[in-house]
Amino acid sequence: MKKWFSTLCFAFLAAFASQAYAAKAVNFQFTDSKGKTIRLSDYKGKWVLVNFWAPWCPRCKMEFNELNDLDARKDFVVIGVAMDYGIDEGSVHTTVQRFNLRYPQIIGGNRRDPNPPSLQVGPVDFYPTSYLYSPSGEIVMFIPGIISKQKIVAFTEQYRSTGPPNSRRTISSPCRRQRRASDRPA
Repeated sequence: MKKWFSTLCFAFLAAFASQAYAAKAVNFQFTDSKGKTIRLSDYKGKWVLVNFWAPWCPRCKMEFNELNDLDARKDFVVIGVAMDYGIDEGSVHTTVQRFNLRYPQIIGGNRRDPNPPSLQVGPVDFYPTSYLYSPSGEIVMFIPGIISKQKIVAFTEQYRSTGPPNSRRTISSPCRRQRRASDRPA
């Protein structure tokens, strides 16, 4: 139980901390499953979510509907990167058709390959893993695990109204309450 709780706290902390320390992204370049070249710079002015997934991953399949919904927004683009599918690329195409994935798909190979697509985006230690880019091309959120459309939309709306978070802002873990001066006994 303690290990599970610690893991959950770390995941939340990583997701929240990434919001505070936006980094200018590399202008990635991928070729999708239809042969089209996709660059981050092609989507300037839009939110871009790069989602790393694997055909054998049940948690990845749980987020496909929400990814389709996000991609349907005019201010949003989702790019799927299928990884670790083994020697059968057909399993990726079958999954895309079965779940009616309408956003571009990159056939990414194995994450342990010498030059996987994740080298252009960020670490991918498990699936699903997603990275959210602001309309100006900065990585503003790292999402280890299943995405929440509701939370992403809320974040983008807050970001749009208040601007990027202050890079000096300190983020405390949501799993451990920080003591404030007003909490201390007199």
